[in-house]
This record gives sequence, C-alpha cells and structure tokens, in this order.
Amino acid sequence: MSNKQSAYLKAIKADDSIPIEKEALLLWHKDIENGFRWILRPIAQFVFAILLHIIWFFKRLPLPQFSAHIFLQKTICWFCKHFVSIEANQLILRHFATESNILNFLAENTGHDHRVNLYPKTIAEMLDNSFVDHDQELFESFAKLGKIPTDTQVAPPYKWDSWQAINMSDFLIERKATQVIDFETAHALFMCLFCLLLKRDEYRDAINGFNLDQSIAIRIGRIINDNSLTEYAYNKYPHYLVGPWNLGQRFLMHGFFTEHMYAKLEALRKEQMTD
Repeated sequence: MSNKQSAYLKAIKADDSIPIEKEALLLWHKDIENGFRWILRPIAQFVFAILLHIIWFFKRLPLPQFSAHIFLQKTICWFCKHFVSIEANQLILRHFATESNILNFLAENTGHDHRVNLYPKTIAEMLDNSFVDHDQELFESFAKLGKIPTDTQVAPPYKWDSWQAINMSDFLIERKATQVIDFETAHALFMCLFCLLLKRDEYRDAINGFNLDQSIAIRIGRIINDNSLTEYAYNKYPHYLVGPWNLGQRFLMHGFFTEHMYAKLEALRKEQMTD
C-alpha cells in the first residue's frame, strides 16, 4: 500500500463522531494500513470462507461430536505470538477487557452478583482467559440477568467496583519480525479452526453470541437513560439464529460495538469521578 494516505483514511482519522477511545482508533488505523491486509486478506477470506462452510456442513451432520479447547487455545496463542501484528494482538487483548467491563457494569447496576474476570495482559494469559471462556461468560451473564424489568433506569452514582480501565502500557507483547498478519486476516485463519475444534452447538452459540450486542445496548441504555446506544449494535435480533455467512464482518462489528460501549461508559465513569 502506498505511504500516501487516501482522502477517505484522512477523513476517518479526523472524525470523532462515534465514541471510541483514541488508543483503539490508532491501533485500528495502523492495522488497516498493513500492506499484508490488502494482499493476503482477500485470498485468505475467500479460501477459508469456503472451507468454513464445508466444515460447518459436516459438523451439522448427526455424527459423534468432539472438541479440543486446549489445543485450540494453544494454537491460537502460538500463532498470535509469532505471526499476528502487535496492533492486532493489542486489539484482541482490549476486546477481552472491554466486554468484561461492559458485562460487569450491567451486572453491578442491576443487582446481580455474577462477575467476569477475563482481563489478560499478555498472549500467554489468553491460554487461561480463553476465547471459549469469553463466550461462555457472556451467556452466563445473560442467564443470571434474566428478564429485563420494565423500569431499569438507575439514579447516579453508578457502581464501578469491578470496572478495570484499560491502560495500553499494561499489554506486554514481545515484538517479532514475523508479526505481520493483520486483525481481519488472522480472524479468517482462526474461524475454520474454531468451527472444527468446538462442538457444533458451541460454535453455533459463539457466532450467534454477537447478536446479544443489541440486548446489551438496550439494557445499558435503560440504566443510563440513553436510547441511542442501540445505534452502535450492528448485530441484532438474538432469537434469529444464523450460520457462518458474513462472519468476518459480524465479528469485526462486534469488536467495534464493545469499543463504542466501553468508551461511552468510561467517559461516564470519569465524569462521575470528577463530580
């Protein structure tokens, strides 16, 4: 890719209409300027999308199910350590923290005890704070929340006891010359492995969990009296189960959603602390 930025890239770098932290935007802008993204990603997404649907088809057949969570996590972490760019790894680590904070805020301010403690700071820590646990914690949180009350607006001050503000200096990643693969290409490579090494219902649940973004926005919007939050949710209608079609975009938009929600709530927290 040319070192000269296009007019569009300059425009989105200047646009701060959507609440998202500057640190996250800088990581994303650098990631999309990765030359490998424009060469390798289209090929990887095309090839692995076909392979994903083939694996999905066979996993849906009435055959004995198997999973290999530990092998899955070790493979992903090894690949991240050696081949995924620093920026993409930092975005992945941020995602654990943003979603954990959002779910904990929701639980704390609706009187529920369940807390999510997935805040890895290194690639190695993702072995324990795994992607599988990340999905299961989301489902567990909603199971504990239950039905949404008619009137859930909470009067400030809000509770932040479980909130962990993100500090980029806490993310420790050893830089290697081979770390050249961007965020979206890495996901294209991972999605087939997830489908293969999770049981069919585990994988189906994981790719449908994105649609809870709308439910999260509705619930938090009612707490802080801000109905505009649902505008940030690209993935919607969790009762309509989907397959792996368009998975890359839905996954990416889920990441943007959590960053938007985190930035909104973090600004609210800082405002409350200064009052």
